[in-house]
Amino acid sequence: MTTFTRLDRSVVGRWWWTVDRWTLLAVGLLLAMGGMMVLAASPAVAERIGLDSFHFVKRQFFYLPVAIGIIFSISLMSPLWVRRLAVIVFGVCVLLTVATLLVGPEVKGAKRWLHFGSFTLQPTEFLKPSFAVVAAWMFAQQRKSDEIPGNLISMGLFVLVVGLLLAQPDVGMTLVISAVWFAQFFLAGLPIIWVVMFLGIGIVSAAMAYTLFPHVASRVDRFMDPSGGGNYQIERAMEAFQTGGFFGVGPGDGSVKTVLPDAHTDFIFAVVGEEFGVLFCLVLVALFAFVILRGLSRLLAEKNFFVVLAAAGLLTQFGLQAIINMGVNLRLMPTKGMTLPFISYGGSSMLALAFLMGMLLAFSRRRVGSGDV
Repeated sequence: MTTFTRLDRSVVGRWWWTVDRWTLLAVGLLLAMGGMMVLAASPAVAERIGLDSFHFVKRQFFYLPVAIGIIFSISLMSPLWVRRLAVIVFGVCVLLTVATLLVGPEVKGAKRWLHFGSFTLQPTEFLKPSFAVVAAWMFAQQRKSDEIPGNLISMGLFVLVVGLLLAQPDVGMTLVISAVWFAQFFLAGLPIIWVVMFLGIGIVSAAMAYTLFPHVASRVDRFMDPSGGGNYQIERAMEAFQTGGFFGVGPGDGSVKTVLPDAHTDFIFAVVGEEFGVLFCLVLVALFAFVILRGLSRLLAEKNFFVVLAAAGLLTQFGLQAIINMGVNLRLMPTKGMTLPFISYGGSSMLALAFLMGMLLAFSRRRVGSGDV
C-alpha cells in the first residue's frame, strides 16, 4: 500500500497534504450513502414503469466512479486553473442552455434537457456552479481595479442566466442562482441601498412568478392550503417519516417507494426516513452541515478575495440545494424538483455536484502565498 510522506513532492503527494481530508471523508460518506439509497429506492420505481429492476442502479453506479474522478482531478488544480475551467464550462453551458430552448424535448411543460444517446444532460446543473465562480471573479476584479467594471459585468451575466432559466421555465433554479449571486455580491461589499433595492426586486419578482407561471401558483397554493388536494407525493412522504420512526422499518422493507413516482430522485429523503429512521436522517443532515461549516471555517484564514467569494458561493449553493430538497420532503416548503446532493439518482446532478465539490476542494486547499488570480 502506497503512503504519502510530507517530503513527497509529487502532484498527488502535495494534494494529499494540502486538501481538506475531513471534507473529503464527508463527501465520500455521502456518495456511499447515495449509492446505498438508490439501490434501496429505485428498483420499485423501475419495475413500476416497466424497466429492468436495476436500471437506475446500473446507471448510477456507472456515474459514481466518473464523479469521483471529476472531484479528484479538479481538486488537483490551482485556483487560477479552476477559474479558467469555470469560464469555459460557463460559456459552453450558456450555449447548451440556448440549445435546449431550440431543440430540447419538452417534458412537463419545460425544456431543460438535451439527449446524447442514452445520456440526458441538463446544462443548467453545470451552469450553477460555473456561474458562481465567474461571478466571484468579476466581483474580485472590481475590488482589485476600478478600471474593470466587474460588478456591471456580473450583473449582465446574471440577467442573461436568469433570462435563460425563465425561458425554460425553471423558477426554482432561478431562485437558487439569485440567492447565491446576491450572497456573493453582499460579501463583495454591496452598498446597503443596493441591498434594499435588490430585496425589493426579489419580492416583486416572486409576486410576478406567482402571477405569470401557473405551475408556481399551483405549488404555492397547495403548500398554503394542503386541504385543497394535489399533494399526493408530500402526503405519502409525511406518512413515510411517521412509519419509519426513530430507527426505520429496515433496509428494503419500506413501502413508500412503491407508490411515489419520484422516490429515487426528489423524494428519496422520504425513503431514507421510512427505511432507516429519523436518526439516520439526522446523520445525513449532520454530514451536509459539516461540509458547509467546515468549508466556511477554512475560508477564515484565506487571503485571496476571489477564492473567498467563489468558495462561499459554492457552499451556499450546495447548502441551499440540500435544504430545499429536505424542506420539500418535510412539507416545510412548496414542492420543487431538486435533487438531494449525492443522494438522489441523476447523472447530470451527480456529475455537476462533483464538479462543484472538486472546485470547492481546490479552493480550500492550503497554499503558501495565495495571491490574486
